[in-house]
Amino acid sequence: MTEHIVRGALTTVAAQRARGWLSGGAAVAWLLLFLVLPGLLIVALAFASRGPDGVVVWDLGWHNLRRLAGWGVFGWSPSYLLVGGRTVLLAALSTAIALALAFPLCFAIAAQAPRWRLALLALVAIPFCTNVVVRTLGWMLLFSGKLLPAKVAAALGVIAADSALYPSAFAVQVGLVSTVLPMAVLPLYPSIVNLDRSLIDAARDCYGGRWAVFRHAILPQVAPGLGAAAILTFIPALGMFVVSDLLGGAKHMLVGNLIQLQFGPSRDWPFGAMISVILVLVSLGGLWLLRRRAVAG
Repeated sequence: MTEHIVRGALTTVAAQRARGWLSGGAAVAWLLLFLVLPGLLIVALAFASRGPDGVVVWDLGWHNLRRLAGWGVFGWSPSYLLVGGRTVLLAALSTAIALALAFPLCFAIAAQAPRWRLALLALVAIPFCTNVVVRTLGWMLLFSGKLLPAKVAAALGVIAADSALYPSAFAVQVGLVSTVLPMAVLPLYPSIVNLDRSLIDAARDCYGGRWAVFRHAILPQVAPGLGAAAILTFIPALGMFVVSDLLGGAKHMLVGNLIQLQFGPSRDWPFGAMISVILVLVSLGGLWLLRRRAVAG
């Protein structure tokens, strides 16, 4: 057995491998037990079917996938596809709005004195210390008919007098954006605070306008943080169900609500598992596209 020196100690490849398993084996076992194994069980469950009283019947087939595509007992219906399209649209719109708000907010924080930056970032991260249900209930209170936003909307003729701003698609969109906004700010901020200002000055010296300076001097530098922010906002928005359930009044169903119903009152676990698998595949597809674009760029 060949021996060699690593960090001043005489060792072998087998000893290094054993040391590696001792240090990382517990983490690997944890991931296998609580992530990989449940994931495989969900995939297997997706191809089963619902029996009487919600009992899982292991007659593996593609029936849940056909049902999700719209094919049912009474023919084809686009209802599930519409829910999926609405979810992707709202998630993409929420991501775009969150990124548009995160950019000036990150620049404003980066422009402050160093002693204030951590305090401002802590204020951005405070929502993570509060349950999403509590935050959504706060929006319900703010959008109630007795407070100023609803009164202003009624005065502008947007809603009827003494009406609330929820349940509505607007309230759902605001709730989604407020939920994912910190996830856009935190990964984007390090890229902005570490900008190479000399490149920006050089672009201005070359008579570049605001858009040209942003496109050629700023955007390439913040692209990694922007990609991370897009991922961390889009994927949680895809699976969100509390916000749409409370602020939408169960009238604006998203994929997360559809999954919740299958594992709740309907007790159709195989169909809920199939929706979950497709949602994961869509999320992984989005990650792959972002990764491919980043490599190509």
